[in-house]
Amino acid sequence: MTVLAADPPQAEISNGVVRAKLYLPDPQQGYYRATRFDWSGQVASLEYKGHNYFGQWFEKYDPKIHDAIMGPVEEFLTNGAGLGYADAKPGENFVKIGVGAIRKPDEPRFRQFSTYDIANSGKWTVRKGRDYVEFTQTLPDTSGYAYVYKKTLRLTKNKPELVLEHRLKNTGKKTIESSVYEHNFYMIDGLPTGPDVVVKFPFDVRATASLGGLAETRGMELVYLKELQRGQTVQSNLVGYGDTAKDYDIRVENRKAGAGVRQTGDRPIERINYWSIRSTACPEAYVHMKIEPGKDITWRIAYEFYTLNP
Repeated sequence: MTVLAADPPQAEISNGVVRAKLYLPDPQQGYYRATRFDWSGQVASLEYKGHNYFGQWFEKYDPKIHDAIMGPVEEFLTNGAGLGYADAKPGENFVKIGVGAIRKPDEPRFRQFSTYDIANSGKWTVRKGRDYVEFTQTLPDTSGYAYVYKKTLRLTKNKPELVLEHRLKNTGKKTIESSVYEHNFYMIDGLPTGPDVVVKFPFDVRATASLGGLAETRGMELVYLKELQRGQTVQSNLVGYGDTAKDYDIRVENRKAGAGVRQTGDRPIERINYWSIRSTACPEAYVHMKIEPGKDITWRIAYEFYTLNP
């Protein structure tokens, strides 16, 4: 149960087919103020034909907890750390795209799951329409890095589809090289992860780590053998995809709910990490980017929601 001292900034969008509630970035009152995930575009709920696809999958809420966040949220990483982390000295700043300039403490290595002090969260602007919300973050020079990051969440007209449109422009002096992934945090109708859940790919998929007898890969699917209990995790890198964007085509279905979601991207997959616990199932597809100063890059991810035949 989420308990908030005050209502965080939020917006609702609808295209008459899908209705979604979004939390908006804000350094003082935002629902999420940690330093792991991009602050923009978190979807607290999304409803289609009586089904809900996102929600609170975690037990404890605090705005500074690294994963107290919902929806198809994104994290940017450079060699597994923040942008410029390796070159920054203690007390200097590195960058987490979608968060801002982060002060580096005196520590032996980057801590992905910790919350750092934010030196500058940049300038956020939000434009809202009936069926979209557009977020723009402008970060000034931080150790040679600077950018303008724009992300729009848009519901497609007359379709059960949510599209995430991204543009990242490098306004700094140094090249921006990063990977970004969607964590997704699917929790269809709040049902537990187990044999009713199947994850489908357009290629023969294989897990590189043991799934602990809880799940297995079968051809083009990842299936569950048991219902996950509290404290149990299924996690592994997945392989089998090729070097074109056609393999960025992932479906998560829950047969008991009678609902599913198809996630597609317009860039090749760099890596897939799969992570799930009892409350959520998360295929995490990474894409890679390298942006020279003065250049920009765009990428698009679409979510199509559907129902299953009985």
